[in-house]
Amino acid sequence: MAATGLAQIPDVDIDSDGVFKYVLIRIHAVSPSGAPAGESKEIVRGYKWAEYHADIYDKVSGEMQKKGYDCECLGGGRISHQSQDKKIHVYGYSMGYGRAQHSISTEKIKARYPDYNVTWADDGY
Repeated sequence: MAATGLAQIPDVDIDSDGVFKYVLIRIHAVSPSGAPAGESKEIVRGYKWAEYHADIYDKVSGEMQKKGYDCECLGGGRISHQSQDKKIHVYGYSMGYGRAQHSISTEKIKARYPDYNVTWADDGY
């Protein structure tokens, strides 16, 4: 049942345009005993309203905990989303959480935006 629930959570939720912070989060299903159930998935969340990467993580982890999931932040960075040009570039790092594995984030974004040119780089802040 938990794996089915995890499948209902979108892999990617990012703002439709602009440059903004993002975090890569691993969500764990939790068994009724409170122990991790073994199933997990990574999700990408990025929003312009966030002043800090922790703002995004705190909001998302709070929502996920209400649904019975445990979360861990795997790192962060920035996303440049140019919807008019159908381009997304993932780069940089989070001072608090470190650099996310942009290759994982990029693969998830490519799946969500298949007609976009999605790139990543480790440089930049």
